[in-house]
Amino acid sequence: MRVLIHGSELAAATAAAALSSVGHRVTWLTHPDTPWAQLEHADWLRREPRLLAQLDESRDGGSLRIVDGLDAACPGDQEVVWLAVSPGQRSDLGELLAALCTDAGELLVVNNSTFPVGETERLEAQLGGGGRTVSLPDLLEEGRAWDIFTRPARWLLGSDDASAEARMRELLRPFNRRSEVIQRMPRRAAELTKLAINGMLATRISYMNEMAGLADSLEVDVEYVRQGMGADSRIGYEYLYPGCGFGGPNFSRDLMRLADVQSASGRRSALLEQVLDINEHKKETLFRKLWAHFHGRLEGRTVAIWGAAFKPGTARIDHAPVLRLLRALWAEGVKVRLHDPAAIPALLDEVGEQPLLEVFDGDPHVACEGACALMLVTEWKAYWNPDWERIASLLGEGLLLDGRNIFDPGWVAAQGLHYRGIGRRADP
Repeated sequence: MRVLIHGSELAAATAAAALSSVGHRVTWLTHPDTPWAQLEHADWLRREPRLLAQLDESRDGGSLRIVDGLDAACPGDQEVVWLAVSPGQRSDLGELLAALCTDAGELLVVNNSTFPVGETERLEAQLGGGGRTVSLPDLLEEGRAWDIFTRPARWLLGSDDASAEARMRELLRPFNRRSEVIQRMPRRAAELTKLAINGMLATRISYMNEMAGLADSLEVDVEYVRQGMGADSRIGYEYLYPGCGFGGPNFSRDLMRLADVQSASGRRSALLEQVLDINEHKKETLFRKLWAHFHGRLEGRTVAIWGAAFKPGTARIDHAPVLRLLRALWAEGVKVRLHDPAAIPALLDEVGEQPLLEVFDGDPHVACEGACALMLVTEWKAYWNPDWERIASLLGEGLLLDGRNIFDPGWVAAQGLHYRGIGRRADP
C-alpha cells in the first residue's frame, strides 16, 4: 500500500520503519516543529533499538521517503494516511486534511494520535466524504517500540466501517500472523480504552505507593505485601512496584487527557484526581527521607543522584520525578552531582545552567565523590550491581535512598550503609 505518515512522535518513526520494512511504500512527512534534520539527531530516537537502522535500510531500499514539506509528500497519491502527532499539534492538520479532500478516492485515515474521544469521527467529517477514518491508539513503550509494533500483543482498532477495517487488517497483516491480535471496537471505544488502560495502570502504581507509605508507618517491609498481593490471581504482579513517582510524555499526557474527558462529560473523577495527587506527592519522597535523616539541616550538603530519565531505556525527562526532586533540593541549598547514561542533554535543556548541579554520564560511582548520600531515581541496569565497597568509601554519611526498591536492604546494610527505600526495611 501507498502510505503517508505524518508526525515526528515516536509512533510516527516506528510506523515509518515497520511499515516500510514489510514492503509498503511509505512517505514520512515530519512535523514542521521537528524536521528530519533535527529529528535524526534526537537522543530519544537514537537510543530506540532498531529504528534508525531500519529507517536507513528502508530509505536505501526505496520503500521509504522522508520529506519535510507537504508539497513533496504528494498527499493525493496515497491510499493510507497515518496521523501520529502530539495533542498540541491537532490544529496544524488543517492544511493536510484540505489537501486530502481534493482526492475523490476511498482514502483510509489512521488516527494514531492521542486526541480527545470523538476526534477520529471529527477527522472523517473534515474529509468531506472522501475517505474513512479508524482509530489505532498508540500502545508503544519507549525503549521497546520496534518490538511492540512488529510483535504486538494486541492492537486496539476502532472502526465503524467494514471496508475500513478490512483495509486496516491488510495494512497490518505482516504483524498479525502468530495469532489474532487485532481487537476491533467502535472508534470512540478504542479512544477511551487507551486512556482507561493508562488510568488503571497509574491507579495500581499510586495504590502501591500508598501501601508503601503505610508499611513505613507500621514498620512493615512492603515487599512482603507486594508478594502477597501479586500471588492473588485476581491482582497479579504487574505494576505493583512502589517507587518515587512515574512520568513520561505519553503516560502523563494520557492521564491528563482522561481527566479532561471526565471534566468535559460533567463527571468529576475524585479517584483520578487522587491518583495524580499521590504521584506528585511521591516525587518528593526521597527529599523527605533525606530531610528526616539529617533533621532538616541540608544547606551546604552534597548529594549524588543516579538517574534522570523518566524510565530506563530512554533519554526523555518529560514529567520525570527528578525534576521535582531537584527543585526541592536546590531550594534548601543542596548541591547535586547527577549521573544518567542518556538523559543529561534533555535535563540541561530543561533546567539550564545551575550552580548547584554537576552532571556525569560515564562511571556512575564518580558522581558519589564528596556526597553525603546517594539517591537512586531511575533504575538503569548499570546501577543494579555497583561496587559496594567503593560506594561505602565515597558516601560521607553512608546514606542510600533507593527510590525504585532495586537493592536488597539487608545486603546494603551489611556493607555499612544506611538504607532507606520506598516502604522497604533492612530489618528482618
